[in-house]
Amino acid sequence: FTLGMILPTKATGQELAAERKLSGNTVQESASPHLQDLVGVKIPTVRILMREIFSSPADELYSIFTTKELVQKFSKCPAVIEAEKGGKLLMFDGCVSGEYTELVPGKRLVLKWRYRNWPDEHYATVALNFKDMVVETELQVECKGVPVSNEDSTRQWWKKQYFEEIHNLLQQSKDNMD
Repeated sequence: FTLGMILPTKATGQELAAERKLSGNTVQESASPHLQDLVGVKIPTVRILMREIFSSPADELYSIFTTKELVQKFSKCPAVIEAEKGGKLLMFDGCVSGEYTELVPGKRLVLKWRYRNWPDEHYATVALNFKDMVVETELQVECKGVPVSNEDSTRQWWKKQYFEEIHNLLQQSKDNMD
């Protein structure tokens, strides 16, 4: 049955690039694929940068990412949130999992983050930087190590499941205060 079957091998960056050219697949130049060496398996990955303005002070926005009850409110699902270095993260019915690697209250949050359908044991590094602008906060999100094939879906996931839902949560809180 397996006679003549070509099995996958560990490829170097040059071999992956050669395979890409041979298969005719093109990658957007802005994606800048490279091999992820920090965690997990070695696959072509990209870096995603996003910014979003929230009508909330930085401390409040930070707590939305680190407080179990608030995460459950915006995600509309049970969650495991252990907001301490090395603490676990499990959200969206298990679709997102990871670990907190750096926590600077109101300023910065770094996560080892993965989506369920990514290759086994592969994680991106997600850095959330909170830029306080008095009544608003600019959230700067950098996702390093996102599989090339998941760039668009990951970007959309953050916009829809995080940004839009956090905006809704903040609006509900504001409406309840009025």
